[in-house]
Amino acid sequence: MTTSEGIVTVQTGTLRPIEVIMIQNCLNCAHYRLKGVLLCFYGSMLIALFAQISVPVSPVPFTLQTLAFLLVARQFGPKHGACAALLYLTEGICGIPVFANFSSGVSVLLSPSGGYLLGAVPAIFLTGILIQRMKNKKFVSIFLAGLSGEIVVFLWGYLRLSNFVGFYDAYLLGVAPFLFTDLLKLTVFSLYAREK
Repeated sequence: MTTSEGIVTVQTGTLRPIEVIMIQNCLNCAHYRLKGVLLCFYGSMLIALFAQISVPVSPVPFTLQTLAFLLVARQFGPKHGACAALLYLTEGICGIPVFANFSSGVSVLLSPSGGYLLGAVPAIFLTGILIQRMKNKKFVSIFLAGLSGEIVVFLWGYLRLSNFVGFYDAYLLGVAPFLFTDLLKLTVFSLYAREK
């Protein structure tokens, strides 16, 4: 009922069960959406932080970014993890210096090493799906899920880099130098992410 001053009053009484369920669903939905947004934001910041731990090697810098991809996939799952990667890329495109060595812009994604960044979204999604569907999260299963994500990142990066330097040199410059360090990252990730 509305009064002459425009104030809405509600008649007090008991709510019907269907009304209680509708209110609970609305509150749960709002809570879930806020939680999802916060997870995506937190994940993108984690990736940005790990991207700054880098050794600038041409044409592809060595970073801990791929370790962050794996951690985000494990902690946030495929949907929120991929969303975090998309947000991270969007932040960089918009000029926020989140890419390696505090770089930003579309030019980074179009550069020879841009494929490694673009591969983050499918890599995180795939790794997240594989981990989510595991019955037991032992070291070997987590390692293989992480390896699948790493392969996706390397594949995207390799294909992009090969457009600039050819297939053989792309392997020599963008894959071979990182095999040992990425195995170390995978091992650290698997030790952290496994169920004890």
